[in-house]
Amino acid sequence: MRALNSPSVVDRRTLMRASAAGVAVAAMPAFFSAASPMLLQAVPGTPTGPDFTLPDLDGAPVRFADHKGRIVLVNFWATWCPPCRAEIPSMERAWAKLKETNVAMLAVHVGGDAEKIWEFLAELNVTFPVLIDRSSDVAKAWTTVGLPTTYIADREGRKALRAIGGREWDHPDLIASILALKA
Repeated sequence: MRALNSPSVVDRRTLMRASAAGVAVAAMPAFFSAASPMLLQAVPGTPTGPDFTLPDLDGAPVRFADHKGRIVLVNFWATWCPPCRAEIPSMERAWAKLKETNVAMLAVHVGGDAEKIWEFLAELNVTFPVLIDRSSDVAKAWTTVGLPTTYIADREGRKALRAIGGREWDHPDLIASILALKA
């Protein structure tokens, strides 16, 4: 357990207060984009990730349960969210490293329409799977605190790790944390 005065606890509290006050996360001091974004939290009790079926950008259904046996990174994001937009390029770089290791990545866009999502992703040449949660029901079922929120599900489909806020997903520490779940 971390001490109450540890930097990561203070940083999260400051971030939560700022978020509640309507301050954009992207406007937060540099220390939020330095050390703390590389942290992943263990999810207490490792509950099973709620199953879902969502359409991808082509309208084809994708089911979470179909990925059982694989580590699955489930990222909840939106095009209107500055920290979400900022982390997408690092997710693409992480995908390039992870896709050959039998790790799945499901980027779940919360709300919105496919046309706006396509326009944004086309600029970045994104190749990982993007799903659309128009009703936000899946985001709610997965207990997203804000956007972006990412869960790393283990091979049994349990929520093992969580990240609230943007990350540099291709950072070696994050890649190692994800791959450690395969052991």
